[in-house]
Amino acid sequence: MAAALIGAAVLAAGSLAGIGPAEANAPGHPGIPSPPTTVFTEDFENGQGAAVTTLPDYTGAAPLAETYTADPAWLTSCNGLLVSEQAPASPPSGVYCGSYWAANKQMAAALGTWAGGDATTNHSLTAYTSGDPGAGRTELQTVRPIPLSSDSRFLTFSVDAAAQNCFANHPLLAFYLLDAGSARAAFSSPIDPCQNPGTVIGGTSVGTYASNGSVLFTGDSAGIRLVNEQASGGGNDGAIDNVRLLDATPQLDQGFGPTQLPVGAPTTLTFTITNTSELAAKDGWSFTARLPAGLRLDGGSAATSCGSGTATADAANGSVTVRGDLGAGQQDCTATVRVTSITGGTYQVCGSAITDAVGLDLPGCASVTFTAPVFDARSHGVRLTSPLLGIGPLAASAHSCTPLPGDDSHSVLSAGLGSLGGLGVLTTDASGTVDADGARTAAAHAQVSGINLLGGLISADLVGTSAQARQPLTGTGPGAITLTGATALTNLRVAGVAVAADTAPNTTIGLPLVGSLVVNQQTTIAGGKGITVTALSLTLLTGVHVTIAQSTAALLTTTDTCPAS
Repeated sequence: MAAALIGAAVLAAGSLAGIGPAEANAPGHPGIPSPPTTVFTEDFENGQGAAVTTLPDYTGAAPLAETYTADPAWLTSCNGLLVSEQAPASPPSGVYCGSYWAANKQMAAALGTWAGGDATTNHSLTAYTSGDPGAGRTELQTVRPIPLSSDSRFLTFSVDAAAQNCFANHPLLAFYLLDAGSARAAFSSPIDPCQNPGTVIGGTSVGTYASNGSVLFTGDSAGIRLVNEQASGGGNDGAIDNVRLLDATPQLDQGFGPTQLPVGAPTTLTFTITNTSELAAKDGWSFTARLPAGLRLDGGSAATSCGSGTATADAANGSVTVRGDLGAGQQDCTATVRVTSITGGTYQVCGSAITDAVGLDLPGCASVTFTAPVFDARSHGVRLTSPLLGIGPLAASAHSCTPLPGDDSHSVLSAGLGSLGGLGVLTTDASGTVDADGARTAAAHAQVSGINLLGGLISADLVGTSAQARQPLTGTGPGAITLTGATALTNLRVAGVAVAADTAPNTTIGLPLVGSLVVNQQTTIAGGKGITVTALSLTLLTGVHVTIAQSTAALLTTTDTCPAS
């Protein structure tokens, strides 16, 4: 049996103390195991005093008032007794303890000291085998079902155990979880209180031992069976106390890294599955995480470090499914997937987005922020400024100071500019668009017909401009911005002279004793992130300035100043 003993976990005294319903471990500490929570505990103290009680005659504390049974071999021959150091000097009649009676009391006292209680009054279930019990016999089994608060939980056990005569055969304690009558093993090797004890008190080896396995349980109630696998009565002398049914469900956490990045750049969403502190094996947990709209999964990037695990990303419906195991002694494992967004904003994933969770406590929330270029698209038909008054901008359209796509358009049938002249129909539009591949385009257009200024000194059938800023999305974020601008001129005449339709950008025409006119004025703005195109920019010596058919398009960063219209 020596090889089978490796793997039982011995815990510090009091490390599993506590009674109450199972509660989820708190999320937010990935990779740091939390203690399992106690679903049920039995300390064999309810209604006990100096008298000795046999196991079948004992009733546990309310509200469950648990009762117990055992195989006959563990209820005779100095077995199955609830004993304390204050028990009478001589054993009760018929229990056949002989000269070993004092040793039973010593083990109960040692367990009381180990647990930090009163060594004199502490009661334990003792077994000082004076005969061979046989292998695989039940030493303790609950009679009443233990209610569970939820399903799909990993359950395991712990016990305070003592042993004497460790030079001979050792007790071998194997825990089973009872599910509707069937017994499911919660160990891969029995607990041996002689091997690696927590301490030795007066020749008694004592410790708190957790089973090194667990059961993924889906029922609403459970039972406990403790089997002693030691067949011999030569040695096999021990006692147990503080039998606990533990909820050892691992904790799921999730987090992004990095948490702030430009649109199109990848972040890694990491799921961490953290074991509870007894580090028992947890086989068969699983979950599906659904991401919010706006986040895009890299379908081929899902991976996991979890034993026998699989991680699958479904890019079409934005979900990640992970299945796996935690081996005995394993503290944690992870699953990862790459995520990006082509739309700026902050995205949050919470426990409510986890579906079909089996054998895991749900995570808290995690968020990631993608910063998108800001659209700046503006246009107007005419704007007049002077020392005394201003007109416009008229027929102004704008989609500006936002990373969200959208559009705007306006028109005016005519515009009078007082003594300066008049204009016909003014039409403008401005937009910001995001393509399916994430490329962003800011665009603006302006068109003015029927131009007659300064008594016919400047006239045109129609002038118009277009401006565009376009930025593709790369695997690391937004790429380089491409700027384009154009001016359309139909029958433009200045002082009776025709101006070519393909006049070069920023062509200046002098107006003697009047001012100057710039045709097809093109100016880069925002440090090269945008362009403004003006069909006609007229400046008079009187301080009057008029712009006709002006379009601006830019893609700004969130740190740039939001422009005025």
